[in-house]
Amino acid sequence: MTATDPIAQLAAQTQATANKAQTKQNADALGIDDFLKLMTTQLKNQDPLKPLDGTQFVSQLAQFGSVSGIQKMQGSIESLSTSLRANQALNGATLVGREVLASASEFTYTSGVPVSGQVEVPAGATSLQIRIKDAAGVVVSTLETQPTTGTNQFSWDGLQTDGTAAPSGDYQIEAIVSSAGKNVSGDVLMAGKVSSVTLDATGTDLTLNTTALGSVKLANVRRVM
Repeated sequence: MTATDPIAQLAAQTQATANKAQTKQNADALGIDDFLKLMTTQLKNQDPLKPLDGTQFVSQLAQFGSVSGIQKMQGSIESLSTSLRANQALNGATLVGREVLASASEFTYTSGVPVSGQVEVPAGATSLQIRIKDAAGVVVSTLETQPTTGTNQFSWDGLQTDGTAAPSGDYQIEAIVSSAGKNVSGDVLMAGKVSSVTLDATGTDLTLNTTALGSVKLANVRRVM
Protein backbone atom coordinates (compact mmCIF):
# COMPACT_ATOMS: atom_id res chain seq x y z
CA MET A 1 0.00 0.00 0.00
CA THR A 2 1.42 3.33 -1.00
CA ALA A 3 1.18 6.23 1.46
CA THR A 4 -0.05 9.54 0.14
CA ASP A 5 1.86 12.67 1.09
CA PRO A 6 -0.84 15.35 1.58
CA ILE A 7 1.71 18.17 1.45
CA ALA A 8 3.12 16.99 -1.87
CA GLN A 9 -0.41 16.55 -3.18
CA LEU A 10 -1.35 20.11 -2.23
CA ALA A 11 1.86 21.41 -3.77
CA ALA A 12 1.09 19.56 -7.02
CA GLN A 13 -2.43 20.97 -7.08
CA THR A 14 -1.09 24.46 -6.52
CA GLN A 15 1.45 24.04 -9.29
CA ALA A 16 -1.21 22.69 -11.64
CA THR A 17 -3.45 25.65 -10.87
CA ALA A 18 -0.58 28.06 -11.44
CA ASN A 19 0.29 26.38 -14.75
CA LYS A 20 -3.31 26.61 -15.86
CA ALA A 21 -3.45 30.28 -14.97
CA GLN A 22 -0.17 30.92 -16.80
CA THR A 23 -1.54 29.23 -19.91
CA LYS A 24 -4.62 31.43 -19.79
CA GLN A 25 -2.45 34.51 -19.36
CA ASN A 26 -0.45 33.62 -22.44
CA ALA A 27 -3.63 33.12 -24.47
CA ASP A 28 -5.32 36.21 -23.14
CA ALA A 29 -4.26 38.99 -20.77
CA LEU A 30 -4.68 38.13 -17.08
CA GLY A 31 -7.83 39.83 -15.83
CA ILE A 32 -8.93 40.71 -12.32
CA ASP A 33 -11.22 37.67 -12.04
CA ASP A 34 -8.38 35.36 -13.06
CA PHE A 35 -6.06 37.01 -10.56
CA LEU A 36 -8.57 36.56 -7.70
CA LYS A 37 -9.16 32.90 -8.59
CA LEU A 38 -5.43 32.26 -8.69
CA MET A 39 -4.82 33.94 -5.31
CA THR A 40 -7.81 32.19 -3.67
CA THR A 41 -6.68 28.80 -4.97
CA GLN A 42 -3.20 29.46 -3.66
CA LEU A 43 -4.56 30.24 -0.17
CA LYS A 44 -6.73 27.12 -0.16
CA ASN A 45 -3.93 24.84 -1.27
CA GLN A 46 -1.04 26.31 0.68
CA ASP A 47 1.25 23.99 2.58
CA PRO A 48 -0.09 23.89 6.19
CA LEU A 49 3.47 23.51 7.44
CA LYS A 50 4.60 26.51 5.37
CA PRO A 51 1.69 28.96 5.21
CA LEU A 52 1.80 31.88 2.81
CA ASP A 53 4.24 34.49 4.01
CA GLY A 54 2.63 37.82 4.97
CA THR A 55 5.06 39.74 2.80
CA GLN A 56 4.14 37.64 -0.21
CA PHE A 57 0.45 38.18 0.49
CA VAL A 58 0.87 41.97 0.64
CA SER A 59 2.95 41.85 -2.54
CA GLN A 60 0.22 39.93 -4.37
CA LEU A 61 -2.40 42.40 -3.17
CA ALA A 62 -0.22 45.19 -4.55
CA GLN A 63 -0.08 43.35 -7.88
CA PHE A 64 -3.85 43.07 -7.81
CA GLY A 65 -4.11 46.83 -7.25
CA SER A 66 -1.74 47.47 -10.16
CA VAL A 67 -3.80 45.28 -12.49
CA SER A 68 -7.00 47.01 -11.43
CA GLY A 69 -5.46 50.45 -11.80
CA ILE A 70 -4.09 49.69 -15.26
CA GLN A 71 -7.46 48.43 -16.46
CA LYS A 72 -9.19 51.56 -15.13
CA MET A 73 -6.57 53.73 -16.83
CA GLN A 74 -7.09 51.88 -20.12
CA GLY A 75 -10.83 52.49 -19.83
CA SER A 76 -10.21 56.19 -19.25
CA ILE A 77 -7.88 56.40 -22.25
CA GLU A 78 -10.44 54.66 -24.48
CA SER A 79 -13.12 57.07 -23.28
CA LEU A 80 -10.85 60.05 -23.97
CA SER A 81 -10.01 58.69 -27.42
CA THR A 82 -13.71 58.34 -28.26
CA SER A 83 -14.34 61.89 -27.07
CA LEU A 84 -11.46 63.28 -29.14
CA ARG A 85 -12.65 61.40 -32.22
CA ALA A 86 -16.16 62.83 -31.85
CA ASN A 87 -14.73 66.33 -31.36
CA GLN A 88 -12.49 65.96 -34.41
CA ALA A 89 -15.44 64.84 -36.52
CA LEU A 90 -17.50 67.81 -35.32
CA ASN A 91 -14.69 70.26 -36.12
CA GLY A 92 -14.31 68.73 -39.56
CA ALA A 93 -18.03 68.99 -40.28
CA THR A 94 -17.94 72.76 -39.68
CA LEU A 95 -15.42 73.11 -42.53
CA VAL A 96 -17.68 71.58 -45.18
CA GLY A 97 -18.63 74.32 -47.65
CA ARG A 98 -15.76 76.57 -46.55
CA GLU A 99 -12.70 77.45 -48.62
CA VAL A 100 -9.21 76.66 -47.37
CA LEU A 101 -5.75 77.74 -48.48
CA ALA A 102 -3.04 75.10 -48.73
CA SER A 103 0.30 74.64 -50.48
CA ALA A 104 -0.23 73.22 -53.94
CA SER A 105 1.75 72.36 -57.05
CA GLU A 106 -1.23 70.99 -58.98
CA PHE A 107 -4.98 71.44 -59.00
CA THR A 108 -8.15 70.32 -60.75
CA TYR A 109 -9.76 72.96 -62.94
CA THR A 110 -13.47 73.05 -63.74
CA SER A 111 -14.24 74.93 -66.95
CA GLY A 112 -15.75 78.34 -66.31
CA VAL A 113 -14.82 78.39 -62.60
CA PRO A 114 -11.88 80.75 -61.81
CA VAL A 115 -9.16 79.58 -59.45
CA SER A 116 -7.34 81.80 -56.98
CA GLY A 117 -4.55 81.74 -54.47
CA GLN A 118 -1.58 83.64 -53.16
CA VAL A 119 2.21 83.62 -53.15
CA GLU A 120 4.47 84.75 -50.33
CA VAL A 121 7.12 87.07 -51.78
CA PRO A 122 10.29 88.00 -49.89
CA ALA A 123 11.58 91.54 -49.58
CA GLY A 124 13.59 92.81 -52.54
CA ALA A 125 11.72 90.79 -55.20
CA THR A 126 11.48 92.56 -58.56
CA SER A 127 9.04 90.34 -60.44
CA LEU A 128 6.56 87.52 -59.91
CA GLN A 129 5.51 85.09 -62.61
CA ILE A 130 2.92 82.34 -62.14
CA ARG A 131 2.95 79.56 -64.70
CA ILE A 132 0.07 77.20 -65.29
CA LYS A 133 0.79 73.97 -67.17
CA ASP A 134 -1.40 71.21 -68.51
CA ALA A 135 -1.02 67.55 -67.53
CA ALA A 136 1.76 67.15 -70.14
CA GLY A 137 3.78 69.98 -68.57
CA VAL A 138 3.11 72.49 -71.39
CA VAL A 139 2.65 76.09 -70.21
CA VAL A 140 -0.90 77.18 -71.12
CA SER A 141 -1.01 80.50 -69.27
CA THR A 142 1.40 82.90 -67.59
CA LEU A 143 0.42 85.51 -65.01
CA GLU A 144 2.92 88.30 -64.40
CA THR A 145 2.75 91.02 -61.76
CA GLN A 146 4.89 93.56 -59.97
CA PRO A 147 5.20 91.96 -56.53
CA THR A 148 4.98 93.52 -53.10
CA THR A 149 6.69 92.16 -50.03
CA GLY A 150 4.49 89.60 -48.30
CA THR A 151 1.25 88.09 -49.59
CA ASN A 152 0.46 88.53 -53.28
CA GLN A 153 -3.00 87.47 -54.46
CA PHE A 154 -3.64 86.00 -57.92
CA SER A 155 -6.56 84.63 -59.90
CA TRP A 156 -6.80 82.66 -63.15
CA ASP A 157 -9.96 82.98 -65.21
CA GLY A 158 -9.27 79.83 -67.21
CA LEU A 159 -8.12 81.57 -70.37
CA GLN A 160 -5.05 80.17 -72.10
CA THR A 161 -2.28 82.25 -73.67
CA ASP A 162 -4.02 82.14 -77.07
CA GLY A 163 -7.24 83.48 -75.55
CA THR A 164 -9.18 80.22 -75.71
CA ALA A 165 -10.88 78.68 -72.68
CA ALA A 166 -8.93 75.91 -70.97
CA PRO A 167 -10.76 72.60 -70.74
CA SER A 168 -11.57 70.98 -67.41
CA GLY A 169 -8.83 68.75 -66.09
CA ASP A 170 -5.69 68.52 -63.98
CA TYR A 171 -3.13 71.32 -64.15
CA GLN A 172 0.21 72.17 -62.60
CA ILE A 173 1.15 75.54 -61.11
CA GLU A 174 4.41 77.17 -60.10
CA ALA A 175 5.57 80.62 -59.03
CA ILE A 176 8.89 82.14 -60.14
CA VAL A 177 10.15 85.04 -58.05
CA SER A 178 13.03 87.20 -59.32
CA SER A 179 15.21 88.68 -56.60
CA ALA A 180 18.77 90.06 -56.80
CA GLY A 181 19.09 88.81 -60.36
CA LYS A 182 18.15 85.24 -59.46
CA ASN A 183 14.98 83.26 -60.02
CA VAL A 184 13.64 81.21 -57.12
CA SER A 185 10.50 79.16 -56.65
CA GLY A 186 7.77 80.68 -54.54
CA ASP A 187 5.37 78.78 -52.28
CA VAL A 188 1.98 78.74 -54.00
CA LEU A 189 -1.10 78.61 -51.80
CA MET A 190 -4.33 77.76 -53.60
CA ALA A 191 -7.93 77.90 -52.51
CA GLY A 192 -10.13 74.83 -52.49
CA LYS A 193 -13.72 74.37 -51.37
CA VAL A 194 -14.24 71.58 -48.83
CA SER A 195 -16.84 69.09 -50.04
CA SER A 196 -16.39 66.47 -47.27
CA VAL A 197 -14.03 65.35 -44.53
CA THR A 198 -12.48 61.98 -43.73
CA LEU A 199 -11.25 60.66 -40.38
CA ASP A 200 -8.58 57.97 -40.22
CA ALA A 201 -9.08 54.77 -38.21
CA THR A 202 -7.59 56.30 -35.05
CA GLY A 203 -9.72 59.41 -35.28
CA THR A 204 -6.70 61.69 -34.89
CA ASP A 205 -5.95 62.58 -38.52
CA LEU A 206 -8.48 64.67 -40.43
CA THR A 207 -8.40 64.93 -44.23
CA LEU A 208 -10.33 67.60 -46.12
CA ASN A 209 -11.65 66.56 -49.53
CA THR A 210 -11.73 69.61 -51.81
CA THR A 211 -12.92 70.16 -55.36
CA ALA A 212 -9.77 71.87 -56.65
CA LEU A 213 -6.95 70.53 -54.47
CA GLY A 214 -8.11 66.96 -53.86
CA SER A 215 -7.37 65.52 -50.42
CA VAL A 216 -5.65 67.94 -48.04
CA LYS A 217 -4.44 67.10 -44.53
CA LEU A 218 -5.84 69.49 -41.96
CA ALA A 219 -2.30 70.04 -40.67
CA ASN A 220 -1.33 71.43 -44.11
CA VAL A 221 -4.11 74.03 -44.22
CA ARG A 222 -2.71 77.56 -43.93
CA ARG A 223 -5.96 79.48 -43.78
CA VAL A 224 -9.72 78.88 -43.54
CA MET A 225 -11.87 81.45 -45.34
